[in-house]
This record gives sequence, C-alpha cells and structure tokens, in this order.
Amino acid sequence: MVMGRRTLLLLVLCLCLWIPFEVVGRKEPFFSPTSVNSTVSSRPKVVKFGALFTMDSVIGRSALPAIMAAVKDVNSSTSILPGIDLQVILRDTNCSAFLGTMEALQLMENDVVAVVGPLSSGIAHVISHVVNELHVPLLSFGATDPTLSSLQYPYFVRTTQNDYFQMYAIADFVDYYRWKKVIAIYIDDDNGRNGVSVLGDAMSRKRAKISYKAAFPPGATESDISDLLNEVNLMESRVYVLHVNPDHGLAIFSIAKRLRMMDSGYVWIATDWLPSVLDSFDLPDTDTMDLLQGVVAFHHHIPDTDLKKSFLSRLKSQRDNETVSFNSYALYAYDSVWLAARALDAYLNEGGNISFSSDPKLRDTNGSMLQLASLRTFDGGPQFLKTILGMNFTGLSGQVEFDMEKNLVRPAYDILNIGGSGSHRIGYWSNHSGLSVIAPEVLYEKKPSKTSLKSNQQLYSVIWPGEATTTPRGWVFPNNGQPLRIAVPNRVSFKDFVAKSKNPQGVQGYCIDVFEAALNLLTYPVPRQYMLFGNGERNPSYNELVQQVAQNNFDAVVGDVTIVTNRTRIVDFTQPFMPSGLVVVVPVEEEKSSPWSFLVPFTTQMWLVTGAFFLFVGTVVWILEHRLNPEFRGSPRKQLITVFWFSFSTMFFSHRENTVSGLGRLVLIIWLFVVLIINSSYTASLTSILTVQQLSSQIAGIDSLISSTQPIGIQDGSFARKYLIDDLNIAESRIVTLKNMEDYIDALRRGPKAGGVAAVVDELPYVEVLMSSIDCKFTIVGQEFTKSGWGFVSISIFSCLWLRILYVHPLNKFIRIYC
Repeated sequence: MVMGRRTLLLLVLCLCLWIPFEVVGRKEPFFSPTSVNSTVSSRPKVVKFGALFTMDSVIGRSALPAIMAAVKDVNSSTSILPGIDLQVILRDTNCSAFLGTMEALQLMENDVVAVVGPLSSGIAHVISHVVNELHVPLLSFGATDPTLSSLQYPYFVRTTQNDYFQMYAIADFVDYYRWKKVIAIYIDDDNGRNGVSVLGDAMSRKRAKISYKAAFPPGATESDISDLLNEVNLMESRVYVLHVNPDHGLAIFSIAKRLRMMDSGYVWIATDWLPSVLDSFDLPDTDTMDLLQGVVAFHHHIPDTDLKKSFLSRLKSQRDNETVSFNSYALYAYDSVWLAARALDAYLNEGGNISFSSDPKLRDTNGSMLQLASLRTFDGGPQFLKTILGMNFTGLSGQVEFDMEKNLVRPAYDILNIGGSGSHRIGYWSNHSGLSVIAPEVLYEKKPSKTSLKSNQQLYSVIWPGEATTTPRGWVFPNNGQPLRIAVPNRVSFKDFVAKSKNPQGVQGYCIDVFEAALNLLTYPVPRQYMLFGNGERNPSYNELVQQVAQNNFDAVVGDVTIVTNRTRIVDFTQPFMPSGLVVVVPVEEEKSSPWSFLVPFTTQMWLVTGAFFLFVGTVVWILEHRLNPEFRGSPRKQLITVFWFSFSTMFFSHRENTVSGLGRLVLIIWLFVVLIINSSYTASLTSILTVQQLSSQIAGIDSLISSTQPIGIQDGSFARKYLIDDLNIAESRIVTLKNMEDYIDALRRGPKAGGVAAVVDELPYVEVLMSSIDCKFTIVGQEFTKSGWGFVSISIFSCLWLRILYVHPLNKFIRIYC
C-alpha cells in the first residue's frame, strides 16, 4: 500500500501541470483534514462506469461499438438494474502510459463504480495502483500480462484470457513437432517481457528452451527491426515466436519477407495479436496475406453460438456503410460491461449502497495546488469486487466465471494456419485437454479419461512458409558459426582404427569412416575441421584428450575413445558404435601329433575295463539267447567266435545277430546306450588332442593373472593402466607399457623369464587385429572382464547439433550401412 500511495501522489503531481489555472490557484482546501465527506444512495437512478482504452487502435475500434451496444442492451433489460440508467464515461489513453494515467485520474473524479479497460498491460500496471487506493474494480478486456494476476493488484480483474495459458499452448505446440529451441521476438514492455518469461518456463517443462530473446523497444524504427531480424537470422534456431501488439506486428512480417525469412525451413508462430488484426479486416488485401503465408497463429477460442452471430451481425449493421469487422476483444468488452452490470445488480439486491468517501490520507497540504479531494473512495468497493469475482453467466465469449487466481475458467485457443486468402483451423488447445482436433467444449462435456486425452493429442496438417508440407527441422547451422573443431588421436599403433593421413581430411581409419558414413546420411552439411592430437611418437593420453574437450579446446573427438565412468562425468558420449571390453592375451605352443595319439584319450586301465565289459556283455547275451536263438548255436568254436564278434560289433552298431529273448534285448539296449557314451567321449577327447594348442603359461584368465606376480603388458595411452592399478589393485611395478603391435608380439614371445610379459591386457578390438595379423601364436583366455564401447565425444550433446543426431539414432545403424 505504501508503494501504491507513492505512485498515486506522483501521478496527481503530474496532473497539476494539466488542470486549469483556476483550480491550481485555489488557496483553501476542499475539506478539513479531519472531516470525511460521504454521498450515499441506496438505489440510485444513475450509475456511472468508465471505459478507458486507446480507441484508435486495432482492438479499440472493435471494442468501442461493443461497449456502447452493451450499455444500450443493459439499459433495455428489465431484469438487470431495473429503474437504473447505466452511463459510460469514455476516456482515450492514446497509446500513452502517461496520458492514460491522466485520463484515469480524471475518470475517478466522476464517482465511477468500475472501469472497463485498459488495453495496454503497461497502463494497467500503473492504473492498478490508483484503483487499489480508491477501491474501484478495473475490468480489463485487453491487458494479458500474466503478472497482473498477482496479489499486488487485488482490484484488477482480467475479463480476457491470461497470456500464461497462451504461452503454455505455444510450448505444447512446439513440443508436438519436437523442436527444442525457439527464438522469441517481442516488444520490450511489460506485456512482452512477462509473456516471454512465462514461455521460457513452459518450454523448460518440455525439456526445450528459448535460445535467444530478441527484444526491440516500443518505438522501434524499421531499421531497428531489420537489424534485429538480420541478427536472429544468423542464429541456429529457425522457430520464431512473435509476441507483439496488433498495431505494429505486420511491419515485422513485411521486413522478414524482404529478408527472405518467410521461405521454406522457417517457422513463424504468432500470438493472438495476429488473428485480432485479420479479424478486423472484412476482406484482407492480397498483399497482407502474401506476407503471412505459412504462419501459425493462436486465436482466442470462442464457441460459435447463435448469440455471437446475431450480435456481430447487429454490430456490422450499425456501422452503416463501413466494412470494419470485429475481433474477439469486442466480445470480451461486451461481456465486461455485462459483468459489471450483473455484479452491480446483485450487489444492490444484497443491500449494497453506492457511496463514495473522501480519503483522509489524500489531503491537500498548505499551499498545495493538488485537488486530492476530487479523488474519492468507493465504500462498497471490496464487497462489489467480491461480487464480481463470484459471477457466473454465459456471455458472447463463452462462460464468464473466475477461478481462485482471478482467471477466466476454461481457457482455450484455436490454432490457425494462414494460407491462400485466409486461414484454416488445424486444431485447438485448452488447459483441460491440451492439443486436440476436437472442440474444447465437446471434451468438457464428455469428461474424457487421461488415456483418451492423450489419444486426442493431434493436429491437422500444416502448410509451412514456402508452401512446404513437410515439418521444418527447426534449426540450421548458424551462418556466423565456425567449423566444428574435431580432435582425432594421432596414433602410432593399430592405425587401422584412426591415424594421420595425406588425404584432404588429414585423417583416416575405421572410426573416421563410420563417422563420415553417418554424416552422409544427414540431409544437411556439417562444417568440420579434423585436428590431430598427439606428437606422433607415441599414442596420446585419452584421458587428457577428453579433458581438452571439457575445457572447450575442442568441440568433439572422433576416434577409438572408450566410454568409461570418469570420462562421462565431464563430457557426453554418443551411443557406442563399437562394443569393447578388456581381455587377457597369452602365448600358446603347438604340439606335434604322435602316430599313437588315438590311444591317448583313454588310459590303460580304461582300455582294459572297456574290453572286459565287451566280452562280459557278449557272454551274457549268449547265455540268454543260445537255447532259443539258432544264430547263437553250433560248434563250440563257432559259438566262441559268435560271442567275440557280437561283443565288438556293437561298438559300431553293426551286429548281425538278432536277439529274441526279452532279457537279451534289455541287456542289448542298455549296452548300446553305454557304447554310445563311450564313442562320444572318445571322439571328443581325440579331436581336442589333435587340434587344441597348449598354453605356454599358467594364466587362465584375469583371476589367475591378478594372483600371480608376473609382468602384464598394456597399450600406451590406454585406460587399462588406471583400471588395473586402481580397481584391481595390481602393483604398478608389474605394468609394462607397450607402444605398438610389434612390442606386443616381442614381449609375449620372450615371456617373463626373458624380459617380456606373461600376458597382455587390452581392449577386444585391438586384440582381434593382433590375432588376425599372426598365425595362431597367441590366444584369449577367460572372458571379457569389462563391458564398455567406443563413442564419439562432445562437451554437450545438446549444444552440438551433429552429435545430437548421432545421440538420438544409434550408430549401429550407420555401421551396418557402412559395412
């Protein structure tokens, strides 16, 4: 309140410069400082309210006839304010906050019970302090600044939609097309700044953002606007949100057209100012429509009722031969008058009085020329305000009812796509259902579930600028940007993956090929410059290379960089394009096969037991069969041969004699199953003996390597050194750094006794290259004991556009195409 009084005194001081000299020259005060004058009327014959707005404006030209029609309709009504003449006092703010404030102070001298207006949010901020002091409700049908709903302005009542909801509608629209960055172009006033601030909050909830806020002053010249548009045209984002006032917005599109910013690839989203301008034209000229082709605009959603059609038709007929049409603000202005009238009728019916009192805090000091006594407080203002906020009726603009934050309930917008000679609706937005192709009032009646609401989240197709039917990407590489600084490891070993080259790029290798293949799939160029990292005498430290990216010395790294935990804390990686993990490599020895190798699978004892069982089974079968089966009969010599033949022929399942007794067949089946197992075991053992090489060390995997004390070889520059020492607690003295593949081979062949190593620990891709270059001299033992992969590096995935593409789409796809 202290802030309000200071503002009021400052405004009244300004008023003294405007009022006539006779008033300024009065020596006596209008009233004693201790007296309070009051005028009381229980049921007055005349009630006055004020209308304060810029009349010669896009919104004002529509609102004025609507207000006058509302006053006429109220006075003609027999149910609302019967016997009371409702009068309106008009004041023109002339698009000036200073003049608007002066007009507001003069308006308050007429003992008005409410003020309809203003249009400007900036003027509303100032006048709200005045009405707070004098307890006069301010019903604004045009001030959409979200901050006006704060508790600082209790007597400000917004009778149109709050821009808070419009900005969330725009954020939902941007998210629908999966754009992540927009540029906000706006007038740097209260309405523009605060609206864009809410847009930023709404975008952040969608994991998007305003990449740049392009503000220009209210009185910006064409040159200022042109410079601003040239500046944003050099930036990355191609999605523009234009939040300006209706009287100057078309000039921005005219300049954008001249700068070729209305071509294919651009996205223009206009707030409700643009439909307000187009609605004010009966038939927009072709030049205006040519400027706006492909623009998407948000328009207040007002149900298309017969009452609305009848009113607009009546307004047009009252304009004689003028062809001016009326925008949505005319309907909100009409409902504002009816809101005041209905609330006043309810207030009087409840026993309220129309009385005004002089405020003892507003008094003239000795020698003052201020007529402070002319500003009187509406005694019933607090109760009248409460009545207004409790009203609920259906007006031309829809349901007029307020929520707890003094916003109209059920905010909704039409989403329009301008094309050809007009515009067509591509969908709706409401805070109840979000984006939808179904009218909000229909969804409110059906009260759908959350599942059905999500299924309705869709829009009709859009014709974008340049008559494009495909959704614009929404960004480009900035014209003023520098090529990406891509670091490439200058390796001296395993150059198949990445290495220095004499080709125009200066680098080559599998990693470079994968990266280039991925970029070739994109539909736009990626300016880039490969920069070698390392002296070329030894492999560079990959941890240091990653640190260089984190310090912004490079934009990215393309190479065989392993994704490990400590690196992911300071940089971002793409999805792995190469699986990788640490393995253990040891040398092997070949053993020459002996002519008697076929006897090795079984021991002597096993051979004797097996032979004995053959004879035993043959004898048992003969005992069970010879009395019944003639094939097991004959001379003793023949029967002995039959036993031996039958026994050993079962080894190859080639016995000719049939068994006829039940017991004989049972014994034979069991024996054949045993023979099958013996044959399989023998074959497997013999194959292993003849083909498998023998290890030349006792290292069988990482566990045995850790428990031993023998030296371990690692690749120069690899993260394996830190991993073995810090994570596996292997003594640093055991670690031997090997510079290239030749050092690998030499160290493994010499072994630990001759100054070499017992095993090499390295990543699987390098080991596979090593294994393919030699003739079965080494082998991998055990399993991979780390699981990771190779990825490309950037300081931020979301600040580097090409990495964003590679991050979203797994590089396995690109590798498959490349291979």
